[in-house]
Amino acid sequence: MNTTECIRTRRSIRKFKPDPIDHFLLESIISTASYSPSWKNSQIVRYIAIEDSSILNSIMNNYTPDFNSNIIRQAPMLIAMTFVKGRCGFERDGSFTTKKGDRWQMFDAGIAAQTFCLAAHEAGLGTVIMGIWDEDGITKLLDFPKDQELAALIAIGYPDIHPDAPGRKSVDELLTYR
Repeated sequence: MNTTECIRTRRSIRKFKPDPIDHFLLESIISTASYSPSWKNSQIVRYIAIEDSSILNSIMNNYTPDFNSNIIRQAPMLIAMTFVKGRCGFERDGSFTTKKGDRWQMFDAGIAAQTFCLAAHEAGLGTVIMGIWDEDGITKLLDFPKDQELAALIAIGYPDIHPDAPGRKSVDELLTYR
């Protein structure tokens, strides 16, 4: 699969087969995602692979809305993507480098999430990035180090559906020349 095909055929998958994900395969995907560009090569993103049913049940029952719980319920694995705070967009003295302030952290996490999802798609897995959850509750449940913040939850597994691409805006709508 070439890059263009990977980008154009990747979909958010919300229904998965129950087949477990081999740890070697996941590690290969993470290795690929580690090449995501980041602010001053800060590489702030970290991944927690959640397979433990008691942890997944707690997340579903206590920390996510029903529409996300329904996705997590049948995914064989959930990835909690975190980032190390205070490195991306900052100078060594802790001051912000640009007016964007600490927003570069989420920008880099977004790039890494998309790279992770594309690498998973290329490996035959489906993903969906979820952003609505109880951040404080999940942070406490998973006991993140104090210097990390939850950026996204990503359900991952073998797709049990193959949705068509939603409509896309035309290049004329998306591109302006000056």
